Amino acid sequence: MNDGLQLCLFMPHAHNALKPRIQRALDLYREAIGKDALGYYGDLDGQWQTLDTKSWQLIQHWLHAGDGSRLHLIGAATTSDAYSESHRYNFHYVGYALDRPEDLYWPNAVSALRLTFPTEFLEAQGPERFRALAIEIAGVLPFGSGQAGLTFNGEPLASVVREEVKALSFRHPAMDVPSLDDVARDLGTRVRAPAWMNFLGPPVLHELGGVEGLRSRLHSPDTTVQALGPDRAVVTLGPWPEAGDTEQGETLPAYRELARVLEPWLYEGPGPEDPHFFTMTRRWQRRFLD
Repeated sequence: MNDGLQLCLFMPHAHNALKPRIQRALDLYREAIGKDALGYYGDLDGQWQTLDTKSWQLIQHWLHAGDGSRLHLIGAATTSDAYSESHRYNFHYVGYALDRPEDLYWPNAVSALRLTFPTEFLEAQGPERFRALAIEIAGVLPFGSGQAGLTFNGEPLASVVREEVKALSFRHPAMDVPSLDDVARDLGTRVRAPAWMNFLGPPVLHELGGVEGLRSRLHSPDTTVQALGPDRAVVTLGPWPEAGDTEQGETLPAYRELARVLEPWLYEGPGPEDPHFFTMTRRWQRRFLD
């Protein structure tokens, strides 16, 4: 299990409308991390297979041919610790056929994309380069909401590490615990708890009074609100991502301030609380509020 960075974007649009945009996002991601950084893909049985010329053609087919698409690509393993190494990079896309609602079981489903990076990417290129890349990728996608910041890479909800990650995630509240499939099935027009960068679009940004209305509610000195076109914005909480540390009194007041502003629209998971999967508990989902 590694710490890293992620960019998550949630799009209330059908896969058919997203195909060229997801292709562009994949191209931008590979340009940033290196063409050979991705090494495996998940096949239809959930097994990891090596990416080669033929399998890249298969990826293109999966992306462009159908009304829906699921792509999961991870990094190439170059060290003896192959599992940790491969999960440093992650391109995970879920594209729903939202233009065919009769085929969907989930009325609040959205299409979603998650990209991950090792912390070395931030250390080598600096937070401004990562921020610019996140904004560039977000700029090609019609997101309703999204976020970028620190995360646990790999499989943080796997039984062998779950309790450790649970303890760390409550101690370091800005370390996200990804569950893209679960969130994409149920997010709708809501937004997730704050991260370092917070992408907001319709309808939430409009209900907040647009960029100026949002800006007027945020007073932390290092918080910035940047317009991304006429109906989208990104809120950045400081010059670099922070994890927070509740044991050291680092409670991330700028994150808590944004959480209070967004509280009427914050996502809470579906169904009953599940203590075994702490991301489906009210306590974890409200960690910046309570």
